[in-house]
Amino acid sequence: MKVIFFTSTDKIYAVGMANFPEDQDIEKFQWLFSGALYLQKEKISGPFVGPRKEMITPWSTNAVEITLNMGIPGVLRIEEFIPDNHQVSFDPMLNARYPVLDQSIYTIEKKPEPILEINNIAQYNEKEGLALSEEEITYLNSVSREIGRKLTDSEVFGFSQVNSEHCRHKIFNGTFILDGEEKALSLFDMIRKTSKTNPNFLVSAYKDNVAFIQGPVVEQFAPEYQEKADFFRIKAYENVISLKAETHNFPTTVEPFNGAATGSGGEIRDRLGGGKGSLPIAGTAVYMTSYPRLSPRPWEENITPRQWLYQSPEAILIKASNGASDFGNKFGQPLIC
Repeated sequence: MKVIFFTSTDKIYAVGMANFPEDQDIEKFQWLFSGALYLQKEKISGPFVGPRKEMITPWSTNAVEITLNMGIPGVLRIEEFIPDNHQVSFDPMLNARYPVLDQSIYTIEKKPEPILEINNIAQYNEKEGLALSEEEITYLNSVSREIGRKLTDSEVFGFSQVNSEHCRHKIFNGTFILDGEEKALSLFDMIRKTSKTNPNFLVSAYKDNVAFIQGPVVEQFAPEYQEKADFFRIKAYENVISLKAETHNFPTTVEPFNGAATGSGGEIRDRLGGGKGSLPIAGTAVYMTSYPRLSPRPWEENITPRQWLYQSPEAILIKASNGASDFGNKFGQPLIC
């Protein structure tokens, strides 16, 4: 990959290409980057902060598509880098500090790690916090004996994820025996009992990743026949409304902006995938954190400040709100807070 550089007032654009560009392509790049100066250099001294080489950003994907539509061939990746005076804060999971920008900034030299076989699944479960039950550990040991080899770390990890409470609802949908008496309803059954007792306008629930309620009769102004050019007609038809609640607690706690953004994207995906599909109208967002304690409030307990494990409540409220709004804005769905 050949990397060429353009500079504007406050950033460097690094363009990775299959071949060196023609003069007319350079001019198109300069126009695209708002008059950025083309640097005829193999490398640029830093330091700079920019995306990790292992992760192509969504911005890069969009930028590359734009260049292809402009008729610039061979563009593989475009990323932005900003000068760093060691005072720039960045997320090390997404970005990295580069002492120099050269031809290797997009080259990944990591090799696959050797396969790790698990000698003791019970100990590995405790070490990695997989939350496997004794029954599941016994099952995995039996699988290992049956196939005649030790299980690998990826196999045990994969099993723990797909059989987690989050995916399977083993506890939430399990059978409860209290004082020797088996209960007729699970916790999930108790939740579903409300809709069974009073379905009202409910059309479908607990059958997919989205619920549907009966909507009003609406009027559609569209061509009478979709398969050919035709006159527009007004047609009344019944519709259903899709409803989805998406919790994204832990991702939003660790990385509020992208955690909330992907939470918003998840509920959009689930509503689009339910039934025969749907048209997104609007999303809502609710944020619940500890008291931010930015200034004295009569209802906030006066406690000694402490170091937050991931993000402070203030950071979560600001970044999560920005992230959910950002995804909705890019997709075209308004967010109602």
